[in-house]
Amino acid sequence: MIAQNIFLGMVGPWQIAIIVVLVLLLFGGKKIPELMRGLGSGIKEFKDASKEEEKEEEKK
Repeated sequence: MIAQNIFLGMVGPWQIAIIVVLVLLLFGGKKIPELMRGLGSGIKEFKDASKEEEKEEEKK
C-alpha cells in the first residue's frame, strides 16, 4: 500500500507526457488504436469469463 502511494506520488504530468511521447515513437500513431482495441477486447473477455465463473458457482 505504501509502495503504491509512493509510486503514484512520483508520477507527475511531465512524466506522463514523456511516457506518451515514447509510446508514440515506439509504436507509431497507426499502431496505437490497434493496440487499444486489443486491450479492450481482452478486458471484455476477462469480464465475461469472470461472470460465467460466478454463474457456475451460484448453480453449485
